[in-house]
Amino acid sequence: MILATCHCGDVRLELRQAPRTVISCNCSICRRYGALWAYYRPSSVRVRAARGALARYAWRLRVRDYCHCRRCGCLTHYVYRGKQRGRVMGVNARLLEPAVLDRVRIRRLDGARTWKLLD
Repeated sequence: MILATCHCGDVRLELRQAPRTVISCNCSICRRYGALWAYYRPSSVRVRAARGALARYAWRLRVRDYCHCRRCGCLTHYVYRGKQRGRVMGVNARLLEPAVLDRVRIRRLDGARTWKLLD
């Protein structure tokens, strides 16, 4: 099991395995968050948080709910809404221990314009 935690520890994500690849996206929200996204099936991630510890944010078309810790503000993950719900979720790999990320390939996604990988 791999553990990802927010700064204060109120939100913990238990992952079945470390990601092999993460995505660095330059879309308007991801570049502001500074997240590296690791993608998992929701059944492969256990979110551990006390009731009320997570806050959600959705914008524009409300395709995704971005979740963050209410206490320390760390962005932890996002889940899709609507038709994509339950198929995949994004976990902020910046919450993993640095040693885990040392072995991970970082790919760049042009989410601002083309929605194509740049590498």
